[in-house]
Amino acid sequence: MIVRKSSVFPAARETVFEKLQKLETLQYIARPYATFEPVGAAKLVWEVGSTSAYRFRLFGVIPFGTHKIYIVRFDPEGVSSREGNEHVPVWNHDITMVPLDGSHMKYTDRVEIRAGWKTPFIWLWANAFYAHRQRKWIHLLKED
Repeated sequence: MIVRKSSVFPAARETVFEKLQKLETLQYIARPYATFEPVGAAKLVWEVGSTSAYRFRLFGVIPFGTHKIYIVRFDPEGVSSREGNEHVPVWNHDITMVPLDGSHMKYTDRVEIRAGWKTPFIWLWANAFYAHRQRKWIHLLKED
């Protein structure tokens, strides 16, 4: 199943891309729906070919396995990662960023989810999660 969410962000693509490179941004925009705690020497800046692992908790309290992120593409036009954990083996996440003008851009999350019989439930949660993430992104960008 596919989740797709888009929003217009009040910032230039370069600003969003800079923030996207920081683990702190992921942790901020995911909270309280999810928390990501690095396992081992997690990278603070992602790059193509890198793999990192995080203890994933739903709503910050329910353990939901070790979430692994493998970066396939990472540039100002978009990001592609192949992710998953014990409960959701396939979580393929693609982000596209299209400039609209010097201070706005269209940001789209597209996520392919495959989790067997759990897929419809994970899909419902992911729809709410990505809507939340984009609202948090907008809040973060307006603060700057």
